[in-house]
Amino acid sequence: MLPGLGGRVHSLFHKPSGRELLYRNPVFQPADFALNGAWFSGGLEWNIGATGHTALSCAPLHAAVVPAPDGGDMVRLWEWERLRDLPFQVDLWLPADSDFLYVGVRIRNPHERTVPTYWWSNIAVPEDEGTRVLAPADEAWHFGYERRLRRVPVPESHGDGTDRTYPLRGEFPADYFYEVPEGARKWIASLGADGRGLVQTSTDLLRGRKLFLWGAGRGGRRWQQWLTEPGTPGYAEIQAGLARTQLEHVPLEAGAEFSWLEAYGPLAADPGAVHGEDWAAARAEAGARLEEALRARGWRRPTRRGGRTPTTSPASRSPPATGWGALEVVRAALELPGTPFDEATLGEQQLPWLELERSGTFPASREAALPGPSLVAPHWRDMLETAPAEPLTEYHLGVAQWHAGDVAQAVRSWERGLKLASARWPLLRCLARRRPGAGNPGRAADHYAEAFDDLLRQERGDGEGQERGDGEVWTAATATLGREAIAALLAAQRPQAARAVWEGLPPAVRGSGRLPARRGAAPRRGGGQGGRPRSLRRRLRGARPA
Repeated sequence: MLPGLGGRVHSLFHKPSGRELLYRNPVFQPADFALNGAWFSGGLEWNIGATGHTALSCAPLHAAVVPAPDGGDMVRLWEWERLRDLPFQVDLWLPADSDFLYVGVRIRNPHERTVPTYWWSNIAVPEDEGTRVLAPADEAWHFGYERRLRRVPVPESHGDGTDRTYPLRGEFPADYFYEVPEGARKWIASLGADGRGLVQTSTDLLRGRKLFLWGAGRGGRRWQQWLTEPGTPGYAEIQAGLARTQLEHVPLEAGAEFSWLEAYGPLAADPGAVHGEDWAAARAEAGARLEEALRARGWRRPTRRGGRTPTTSPASRSPPATGWGALEVVRAALELPGTPFDEATLGEQQLPWLELERSGTFPASREAALPGPSLVAPHWRDMLETAPAEPLTEYHLGVAQWHAGDVAQAVRSWERGLKLASARWPLLRCLARRRPGAGNPGRAADHYAEAFDDLLRQERGDGEGQERGDGEVWTAATATLGREAIAALLAAQRPQAARAVWEGLPPAVRGSGRLPARRGAAPRRGGGQGGRPRSLRRRLRGARPA
């Protein structure tokens, strides 16, 4: 397990058979897939927040060892998820007499309002020509590059005679959300040509089941290669979620909680049956073998009925993750048994918000400091609206208004802040991100170019006598803003201005990621869309669906 990287289960190795049940990525290669722009493939991950991979995918979680329901030990992970403003916990344990990893999940709503809730447990499984994914469903919701959700039959979902339950028989990346009938056991399995592989099952609350496949086409294979290292076998993803599809959220009432149980383990079935042409017989065979495995370990009753997640408080724990949960506990005097958010965990990022809570004023930062993370929950947005209208306050207020869907108010807040700000680039970037949606790419490019120049000035401290602080953080901010600015300037047909931004980046940044391709695009005129070379456009077409 990797508590420092979103609590990912990196490996699940079945000792009796000597089999690795998960796709275990041999490298750490983050990609811009998660809600925070940092995600890596492989293993078993927990996605909470909104559609997509969680913003916590590369973030540390609180972790501790606590007593398990069977009397042994288990690992508890927990954190406060800021996008939906909800605390959650994940308990993992391996009973001595079981072939299954048990996982208990709880999401609590301590607020006086209903909160839209999203959860998908995402399992990366090895993939080859003989891999088949099975679930107890005859229909699925297909979502692909056409960005349209449509109901299709399983297993031949596209009317072309191709069985898409074999991930490598499809050409393009796609999602298949299986329509599991009410009352049926909720499970999904990935089995190889020998009928062996991994199965996941859960209590009924976790109703959704999904297959994501990269497909055998050029784009999907290219992404697989980029996410790992050359020569590594491919993978598919099987998932389990609260809703039928990932385009939905489930309302969690005020003061209520969602709690469920999951199991992950090996499954061995008759290969002739699970790979036969009779789909009903194939999934019946996998389902029967799962029932046998669960009955043998006393799992049938808890898997169907569920049960409350243990709330025993940790006696000892790993170094704490963040202080966002502690901030909310202090603000609202919350009691959250089993998931302590101690006031001692409050850090530099939380202190301005604590000051806002206590005094009604958001403190101004040092001139050369980054603006810091924003909080977007309704109670913080209300406090920002009544706080003195300083530039940094207006920046965070605009982000909260944007999150709430009030785009016009967000723009007004950023424009108000810009009138008084000496560090202008955070506000200019926000306005630039707004402009393309308003159909004005030229104005967005103007804002980006001005923002990048201002960031470089702030980083240098130009005669101000100020220190820039954490050089690594500033480099990351410069790289991100530079990449966005180059893309906006190319879209506005300003290749020379894009090159000027590229030349302003630190040398190490210029040689990383997609920026070398951008460098080749910048001087071109009339050679393609927005100055992008044809090779780059082909690569961008291979991007993954949301």
